[in-house]
Amino acid sequence: MIRILAVALAFFAAAASPAFAQRAVIRGLDKITGHASDYTLTIGRGMRIGSLEVIARSCSKSAPEETPEVRIYVEVFDHPPASEGEAGRREIFHGWLFASSPGLSAVDHPTYDIWAIDCRS
Repeated sequence: MIRILAVALAFFAAAASPAFAQRAVIRGLDKITGHASDYTLTIGRGMRIGSLEVIARSCSKSAPEETPEVRIYVEVFDHPPASEGEAGRREIFHGWLFASSPGLSAVDHPTYDIWAIDCRS
């Protein structure tokens, strides 16, 4: 009886809290070509999108009974071409991306737009 109660309590606690994922899905838009692609990022690992390096640090979804929302915390670095005279990478954004409000915390880059799509286990 105690074991059944413990399993039921764990199930309800997991359902009531936001789900944290191991992968984040973002969409990247190349403003020059108009080409958009979805990218699946492993939490903590960087991925190149053109000249950008995007690292997802956290990804969570709201609980099923709440208003649907996907939140992804990212760090975005630009790797400018060597011809511009700038060496190395520079951070251009760090913060939360919200799927329901893509313009709220936008990555400010002249060539690329990035926004949150989904979290996956």
